[in-house]
Amino acid sequence: MKARAAGAGLRRLCSLMVLLASAALLAGAAAQGRAGADELAFAAASAYSARHGGYALLVIERGKVRWEEDRGGTLWAGGRRIFSGTKGFWILAALRAVQEGIFSLDTPVSEIVTEWRSDPAKREITVRELLNFTSGLEPAFFLHTAQLPDRNTRALALPLLARPGQAFLYGPASLQVFHEFFRRCLLPRRETPTHFLETRVLHPMGLGRQRYLEDGSGNPLLATGFLLRPRQWAAIGEVLVHQGAPIVRPELMEEALRGSAVNPAFGMGFWNNRAAAWPAAREVNVEAMLSRPWRSQDWRNACLWRGGPPDLVAAIGSHGQRLYAIPSRGLIVVRQGFSDFFSDGDFLRLLLPGACGPRPVTAAGSDPPYSAWR
Repeated sequence: MKARAAGAGLRRLCSLMVLLASAALLAGAAAQGRAGADELAFAAASAYSARHGGYALLVIERGKVRWEEDRGGTLWAGGRRIFSGTKGFWILAALRAVQEGIFSLDTPVSEIVTEWRSDPAKREITVRELLNFTSGLEPAFFLHTAQLPDRNTRALALPLLARPGQAFLYGPASLQVFHEFFRRCLLPRRETPTHFLETRVLHPMGLGRQRYLEDGSGNPLLATGFLLRPRQWAAIGEVLVHQGAPIVRPELMEEALRGSAVNPAFGMGFWNNRAAAWPAAREVNVEAMLSRPWRSQDWRNACLWRGGPPDLVAAIGSHGQRLYAIPSRGLIVVRQGFSDFFSDGDFLRLLLPGACGPRPVTAAGSDPPYSAWR
């Protein structure tokens, strides 16, 4: 009896071991299948990118490089222009200053910029409205010119085209006013905004001094200028995936992602996809929409990828420079190239087919490209 019981127990143990081994094999096969499917998707997205002037693509998932290619392309000082992707780094510097108690997002700019106190409209503009481009200031793309003697002074004197908070006016002016505000805030500390950026933002990311396109007075251009390789730009994607760490607390990072009443798809330097799941969501070609006069831009229910993950965040630079982050997947994607006809939605549907939603309702997809960015 004891022998029969022992034999039965041994048979059960063997059966259990066979089941466990089979489950492990099935799990391994499934993982290999998923990996193979991902590779096919990444290759399809890469081909789309290449057809539209792309020459670099990097995909990182939960800290692991899943796809990396570089077909060349023009380099300056070892990096490539990310155009308006530059804005996000300065936004992080602004949020870090808020975290350190230097000012708040709702501080009226005129508390420091005394020249605005006599203007009944400008004296109400807040730091938040400068950073989310709802200040009402004329965009003033001429501020991109490096030969200006003092672009900050020029920005302060610009007229308002709309009441503060009532219109989305994308351009360099508001950020240059913020730089002057920030510069004056830091004077008692004997520090400059550039030094603050480098020590609080760039250094923790493993990045060094950047190309600042300074004017005759040494003021950097905050709207554009950085030269980065994909792995370098991905550093800001890590911050987005980790909800601001190690630069700012999560609640401050959220301020950079939350849209405004006049443009829910744009927070501060970053574009969001939060409207993607809404029934009335409209997939907007951002660069094309920005090419329109500001009064005819339509950001109602705007998203980057209709049906895609609502936590998708993007840094968008002209001519198809893109950094995407999806925190829920630990995913970072960097795309570099040079094209005026790149679609975020089309690219992301190829890259992440399992996350696809309903057929997109597009807006401004055939408009001319936004060529004013520098």
